Amino acid sequence: MIRTNQAHLFIAAQTHPGMSGKNNEDNFAVSAHLLSSINPTPSVFAIVSDGIGGHRAGEVASEMAVNIISEMVEKREGGYPLAVFQQSFYRASESIYQKAEDDSARRGMGATAACAWVIGTQLYIAYAGDSRIYLVRGRNIRQLSRDHTWVQEALEKGIIERNAIKNHPNLHVIRRYLGASEPSEPDLRLFLRPEDTDAQAKRNQGLNLEPGDVILLCSDGLTDLVGDDEIRDALQKRTLNQAALALVTLANSRGGHDNITIVLLGVPPPASSNPGGWVAG
Repeated sequence: MIRTNQAHLFIAAQTHPGMSGKNNEDNFAVSAHLLSSINPTPSVFAIVSDGIGGHRAGEVASEMAVNIISEMVEKREGGYPLAVFQQSFYRASESIYQKAEDDSARRGMGATAACAWVIGTQLYIAYAGDSRIYLVRGRNIRQLSRDHTWVQEALEKGIIERNAIKNHPNLHVIRRYLGASEPSEPDLRLFLRPEDTDAQAKRNQGLNLEPGDVILLCSDGLTDLVGDDEIRDALQKRTLNQAALALVTLANSRGGHDNITIVLLGVPPPASSNPGGWVAG
């Protein structure tokens, strides 16, 4: 792919260490490309990664995840996006694990990853961990990803009720992450409806985005403290930059106990109007 400074989507991002005084172990990147000199279809790739591990190890792991996956996406040579995700997640996970094995101070470090790749108007996603990907379409918000946590698995198996999730002691027990001893597979399911089967969710890849749609990627420092409806409402009648800042401010006003990172990708709305939606600019 060919790197370009002109993205076909509106882009905004904010990252903040939060209010607890901890180091910011989140990392993110957004890049714009043309597929090739022969095929000038525009492409935007975004990734958010939340580090796991003390002694600044989490920061190292999330930076490695962002750099390795971003570089492999950029070097794509005609491969199907989901195949590129498979290869890049495997490479990042293996590299993080090896780095930790080589440095005892970083033993056990890892990272989540949430990726969105928009090629033309088609959306492809991949993720591991509890960083999330949302689609905001008008007054509707949909979580496209599924958390890889103990509580999510327990919810799906009927062990706990949804209203017990928020304060459950296993809330942050992550079941899949980059840097595990067995390299992690990316989750390639894209959920449009709660009732989607795994097979249907995989078939949803390549989702055609509509004018005015917003893709939001974030670390759990946001979603622990801000609800889905509040995320949707923050996007109403604000620019993407204003919305990202408003969400960070809201999470921090409620304690900001973790790092907060948000990336927003907005499909330009129709020139005529955008009633009740975000404001271009």
